[in-house]
Amino acid sequence: MKRVAAFLILAAVSAFAKDVQVGVLGLFHPKEVHVSAEQGRPLECGHTAGHQWQLQLVRSQMKITSEGRALVADSMACDDGHGGDAEFRVTVPGRISRHYRGKLEIKPAHGELLMIVTMDLETAVASVVAAESPPNAPMEALKAQAVAARSFLAAGGQRHHDFAFCDTTHCQFLRAPPSATSPAVQATNATRGLVLAYQDHAFAAMYSASCGGRTHSLEELGLRVRDYPYFAVECPYCRRHPEKWVTRISETDASSLAPTEQSRLNLARKLGWKALPSNSYSTHKDESSVLVEGTGAGHGLGLCQRGGADMARRGASFAAILRHYYPNTELKQI
Repeated sequence: MKRVAAFLILAAVSAFAKDVQVGVLGLFHPKEVHVSAEQGRPLECGHTAGHQWQLQLVRSQMKITSEGRALVADSMACDDGHGGDAEFRVTVPGRISRHYRGKLEIKPAHGELLMIVTMDLETAVASVVAAESPPNAPMEALKAQAVAARSFLAAGGQRHHDFAFCDTTHCQFLRAPPSATSPAVQATNATRGLVLAYQDHAFAAMYSASCGGRTHSLEELGLRVRDYPYFAVECPYCRRHPEKWVTRISETDASSLAPTEQSRLNLARKLGWKALPSNSYSTHKDESSVLVEGTGAGHGLGLCQRGGADMARRGASFAAILRHYYPNTELKQI
């Protein structure tokens, strides 16, 4: 019965996870966007083949200009001309330009242009691994990161109203897809289809840059347990090499600070994300303000990227890294 339940659950995850919807470049709140085909690659937008499209927000619609012709539309969709993935570049003028692989939809929403890239799950995983991993991370650490990233995408559900995931650390940091020979792609291919499961349920694995010497459980951070409780474990590398930080906040702000992730996030939104980089800290009253001293970076749940990289350098396999930071879990193929 247990094996049947696992098969049904993971079959459902597999069906969901074939493609992933990612809202991109939303941090820039664009009102103008340029879309262009990568050299030698077919691209069709709005059922029109071409090389470049300029989109401008006009009230609740878009003005689309291509090859000297302009029209007003509610949305624009781009693919390779046959409903498949395309290679294209999205540019927010004066801010950023980024290459993507997949299918693109652009539409007005909330006073800006919303850009959604639908991409293959493994393309998304490789893009996350390339963006999220520490510099020069060993291959086994990259494989562990790939499994965690895939688990988050495959079982994470719909985290936004208009799309499933964003490309920021609110979900997972994602940039352009890396080259086919990159370590990120090698790690993704080596773990293709593998996700983390707890009690036969695949779950959206969380991770952080540096745990400060010990990871947290959901209960410790005042978070509700859903699919996986996140058992607290020691991290020898971060214990030996703590990433220390110090900040100063007002007594009023300190009075609202509780030892929960939500409290930390609320204060970080008010004071800036560097005000409280992690959940491992202590406070000391200092004249008319409060000194906050801490270690680590991020919420401290699940995989510690610095600690995982050190385990890999010491010979641990990606499976051993995942067993350490996600106790009582197993790897499943979707």
